[in-house]
Amino acid sequence: MNMPRTARKKSSTGCYHVILRGIGKQVLFEEEEDYLRFLNAVRRCLAQESFEVIAYCLMENHVHLLLRAASSLDRIMKRIAGSYAFYFNTKYERTGHLFQDRYMSEPVEDERYLLTVVRYIHNNPEKAGLCAHNEYRWSSWHEYVSVPDIASTALVLDLVGGLEWFFRCDESVTETACMDISGPRHISDEKALRIIKATLKVGSGTQLQELAKRERDQALRVLKKEGLSVRQIERLTGINRGVILRA
Repeated sequence: MNMPRTARKKSSTGCYHVILRGIGKQVLFEEEEDYLRFLNAVRRCLAQESFEVIAYCLMENHVHLLLRAASSLDRIMKRIAGSYAFYFNTKYERTGHLFQDRYMSEPVEDERYLLTVVRYIHNNPEKAGLCAHNEYRWSSWHEYVSVPDIASTALVLDLVGGLEWFFRCDESVTETACMDISGPRHISDEKALRIIKATLKVGSGTQLQELAKRERDQALRVLKKEGLSVRQIERLTGINRGVILRA
């Protein structure tokens, strides 16, 4: 028996924190062009629908968006996800769903929590152990401190009293919990190689090339589930990226 889906909570302010996840922890961005194409999909949607992007961060296997939407949130997300999935599947010769069936969303009902979510979104790269938030290229943080492009920064800057106060709020610590996604932290190549050897009982990553197709594909699926990125597997095994994506 199929249980009905829980209805999404509506926001009285029109503001939502949204998370798009790769299906089965699927990596969404393999190289620079992919990040740029996702942002272009958002730009096109901004021209077609009535909404604002207050903050965003593109992580390897998920995306955070803080939106203020006058249009249907479902329609906005379908446009963005559908456009990017078509591009990604075509480029990497894959089939099937790219994103988890249903995006996650939570209403943002007051100004205090809105600022908390902005800080949380911008801090994602740091939380994942990638780099300092102000060094990460694929978030709206740089739009707040330079020239806005996709993000509508005026609302937040007005709330905090300008750029100087934005920096102060940006560095403040909050104990308020935000909607989150359980995902793997960045894995170094050294640790990834140990995982390959221990999990697959091989002496080196390149030994996977010697396996029969069925065994090789099964091994690649195991490595992806362990949290290794496609580019990392390609680097350590010498197996073509397209083969890894299709496994």
